[in-house]
Amino acid sequence: MAFRLSAGMDSAGKLLGWNSIVWSDSHSTRPNGSGGSFIAARSLDPPVEFRKGGWSGGSYRNGIPEYSFGAKQLRLFDYDGPLRTSSLRGLGAYANTFAMEAFIDELIYKAGKDPIDFRIKNLEDPRARAVLEELAQKTNWKNRSKSANNGFGVAYARYKNATSYFAVFAEVEIDKAAKNYKLKKLTGVIDSGLTINPDGLKNQTEGGMIQSASWTMMEEVHFDQDGITSVDWNTYPILRMKDVPEVEVHIIDRPEEKPMGAGEAAMGPVAAAISNAVFDATGSRVRNLPIKAEKIDWESVS
Repeated sequence: MAFRLSAGMDSAGKLLGWNSIVWSDSHSTRPNGSGGSFIAARSLDPPVEFRKGGWSGGSYRNGIPEYSFGAKQLRLFDYDGPLRTSSLRGLGAYANTFAMEAFIDELIYKAGKDPIDFRIKNLEDPRARAVLEELAQKTNWKNRSKSANNGFGVAYARYKNATSYFAVFAEVEIDKAAKNYKLKKLTGVIDSGLTINPDGLKNQTEGGMIQSASWTMMEEVHFDQDGITSVDWNTYPILRMKDVPEVEVHIIDRPEEKPMGAGEAAMGPVAAAISNAVFDATGSRVRNLPIKAEKIDWESVS
């Protein structure tokens, strides 16, 4: 997926207008009755044709911001890329939220505003504001300890703009000499309505946060003219246990509300929070995933 975002705000930091242009391949090539989705079926005699499906279904998920803009516009361009694609956790919501919340962070930096206060000011839904307010309280946001070697990032989204509310705080630590960074801690606050199984909700959210961190920091498919070259855990590494950050999840239970799915709520906000924390620590904005250390402009680090 690729994005071109633009927005306007007034001198007080009030958001006025938003424009998103999104390019996306398919997010769904599950079998769904089409045998060509199975690689072996394409080698039969005669071969079963492979056809991508689910166009647009996941491409614009979370592509329209919840923030209180006077005008919003989204333009989507589907394209048929060279690789077989399928359904990752969250579908297009992961990348859409990463792009949106990282860009919101750029607007906040330009306006010289507080990242949590700015979001709260520009959100009308009281439940959206509540997860951010709870996050500020649980992380001691106003009195956080800042040093030259750490950075903090915040992000928020309501998955599908219709289910669970999730806000997250990321802390990274940089090593200027080694030109590297480490994700130290993730703190999340989730509102999924009526919480039937608090432990299950925390487990789902923790798992989503760790998986998203792995996607965001290191996971990347490589390919050449002959096909995919990322074929094992060496050529496609994932986050190892020794690199998993401390993870903390807080639940806002709302027994008066209907329960909502939460398994995919963390994916996009975590990506943006890590990106925003890296910028806070280094002054370097990495706009393409994964956020590997070699993409950081270490010359900008004071």
